[in-house]
Amino acid sequence: MWQKWVCPKHGDFLSEKNDSLVCPKGEHFRIINNIPRFVPKTSYADAFGEQWNRYRLTQLDSYTGTKISRDRVRLSLGDELWSNLKGKYVLEAGCGSGRFTEILLERGAFVTSIDLSSAVEANQKNFPQNVHHRIAQANILSLPFMPKQFDLVFCLGVVQHTPNPKATIKSLAAQVKSEGALVFDHYTYSLSAFTKITEPIMRQWLKRVSPESGIRYTEKLVDTFLPFHRKAKHYYFMQALLSRLSPIRSYYQSYPELNDELQYEWAMLDTHDALTSWYRHKLSRIQIINILRKLNFVEIRCEQLKAFLVASGKQK
Repeated sequence: MWQKWVCPKHGDFLSEKNDSLVCPKGEHFRIINNIPRFVPKTSYADAFGEQWNRYRLTQLDSYTGTKISRDRVRLSLGDELWSNLKGKYVLEAGCGSGRFTEILLERGAFVTSIDLSSAVEANQKNFPQNVHHRIAQANILSLPFMPKQFDLVFCLGVVQHTPNPKATIKSLAAQVKSEGALVFDHYTYSLSAFTKITEPIMRQWLKRVSPESGIRYTEKLVDTFLPFHRKAKHYYFMQALLSRLSPIRSYYQSYPELNDELQYEWAMLDTHDALTSWYRHKLSRIQIINILRKLNFVEIRCEQLKAFLVASGKQK
């Protein structure tokens, strides 16, 4: 019932042989831990893999006892898509450890989760593959599927971190069936981003260290600065000032329902994400709408949600 794997290079259907997927033109792709691997051993996303394996449970609603991830998925999809996920074939691009995988599976979708990084290992531990879920390590820019295979292509927290967001959106769009939908988000321009002082400086250094070192340095930063955020959590002015001066991410105001332990884990995860990502592109609402129009999408929606835009469109 799943869409067949194809060679990302030649587009030919692959056959399984000796723990590999084999292309008629000679390409071989290893299957390791039951996960097909369509990417090189290292990439610009290695730091993401490190963080998701270290904090694989942190943002799961089932772990936090909240509806933070569920609410984000529902807001991103809109009521119509949210209500009609059951039985739909969904490509979840940039799955991480499964924060949104959990929600999509709960809604009854058949989910193909892919990630460029070793985060696929964490995803499999959290949500083992079964008749409703399969996983592959793959690059969005060279996907191992024939075009127009999915009812929904879903991609949150990813496009802005790829080398070329327009090319990434185009590649995702190519997987949407006729009458299917594409949903993604993207960083946009904001006063808050322009006024951050220490984060851009720290990022230029930390993104160049090894993934293991990046985690260690992030832990030191969070250990140093998070107590100040905790003390200032009831004072808006102090939090606003800290958000400009401090290099870490804090959620005492955004998600007060998280206890101190979870506040620490979320700060660690998102600070590491922010300070080690190679790419942090921004697009405006008009730019995203124009991209989707050129790709023949209709019923286009692009709304601002905090520091990023959530976009969706329906394929003709």
